[in-house]
Amino acid sequence: MAGYDVIGVTMRIWGGEPTKTGKRHSCYGPEELDDIEDARRVCERLDIPFYEIDLIKEYREIVLTYFKNEYLKGRTPNPCIRCNQLLKFKALLEKVEKIGIEFDYFATGHYARVDYDSGRNRYILKKGVDERRDQSYFLFSLTQNQLSRVLFPLGSYRKSEVREIAKKSGLEVHDKEESQDFYGGDYRGLLNVKPSSGPILDRYGRVLGKHNGIWNYTIGQRKGLGLQSEVPLYVIDIDPEKNAIIVGEEKELYREEFIATNVNWISIEKPENPMDAKVKIRYKSEETECTLFPLSEDKVSVRFRKPQRAVTPGQASVFYDGEIVIGGGIIEK
Repeated sequence: MAGYDVIGVTMRIWGGEPTKTGKRHSCYGPEELDDIEDARRVCERLDIPFYEIDLIKEYREIVLTYFKNEYLKGRTPNPCIRCNQLLKFKALLEKVEKIGIEFDYFATGHYARVDYDSGRNRYILKKGVDERRDQSYFLFSLTQNQLSRVLFPLGSYRKSEVREIAKKSGLEVHDKEESQDFYGGDYRGLLNVKPSSGPILDRYGRVLGKHNGIWNYTIGQRKGLGLQSEVPLYVIDIDPEKNAIIVGEEKELYREEFIATNVNWISIEKPENPMDAKVKIRYKSEETECTLFPLSEDKVSVRFRKPQRAVTPGQASVFYDGEIVIGGGIIEK
């Protein structure tokens, strides 16, 4: 035991609206009701207070509106990063304090770690010990103030160890199914937009077919194009101004560099000169060696050592130095 006096807090984000969810357990949707009740029962088992905080309105304005607008721009957003930055580690804590709950630290179940580096005079975000479950990718946008008040008690454990601890403690959630995505259903229902067909073009501008809405496609996609071709074709670009999907061969998916904006240097001061690092261009991708070229306060050019496949606008690019998260930003064209 670490010796803390603990209370339980969870946020409600689903407003009860009809959703076409699939079988996967997700963060946003009817499954949230089960999650809240599970959290309530855990707090009862541990004999600690439990609070449910209503953030339905904030989630709709901060996360869902952003998610919809990004897809309509032909981009592929990551709502979990925005939720962490502006909702879970900000709006939730502001509401907790507003109702009179005092606290020193905010502990979450993320598989990540945070340390204080006296030499840098900064809090350092690190990967979780369980690399298969590491969630540091989703936390790069946090501020120093947010890191100073956060605890990641699971970051030094493997998922199997956490489940065993929960089982020995008599918690029924020890074998609970994991959330697979922020939303388990059809994104078209969540976006709530009317079908809007447009051309599917090759990179020379020749019309090869029609699409049923640019929000149904992402860079690197092959299935669902409905095209006849002698060679496999993939989505290599999305042009919202022309309402067009651009397709090409797989070799056209590879890029040598990209620009990242809204960059947050979480564990270091903004570098003044180019620096070598490793980068993840999506959560499930492997880290790859790169060089970072700072362009402005919140913009950086990322140049790969080896060209990478399907660099996707709207996704997060997160920079690492070993186990330390240097920072990250949002991929632009």
